[in-house]
Amino acid sequence: MYISGGENVYPAEVENVLFQIPAVADAAIIGVPNERWGEVGLAIIVRKPGEALEEGDVIRHCLANLAKFKVPQAVAFVDVLPRNATGKVLKRELRVQFVGADKPAIT
Repeated sequence: MYISGGENVYPAEVENVLFQIPAVADAAIIGVPNERWGEVGLAIIVRKPGEALEEGDVIRHCLANLAKFKVPQAVAFVDVLPRNATGKVLKRELRVQFVGADKPAIT
C-alpha cells in the first residue's frame, strides 16, 4: 500500500484494472515520491509481443475504471518484471530501479 494525498491506494486493485487491457502481459504498481501528494503511482508494464500500448492508453483506461487518486501518474514499459523463485514480483527491486532509493518506501 502507498498513501497518495492522504488516501490509501492498494496496488492489487490498480493492477487488476491494468490486466483488463488486452495488450498488457504483466504489470506492477509502486508508489513513488511526489512533492504535492506524498506518493503517486507508477505503473510498470510488460507489453504482450507485437502489441502497441502507450502511456496515454493506460492512463485513459485507469481514469475510466478507478477513482482519480488511484490512477497512476506515470507509466514505464519494461521487458520483464523481476520475480522471486515463487513468482512474486520484487517491488523492492522496482523501487530501486525507478526511484533510485537503497531502501524501499514503507508500504
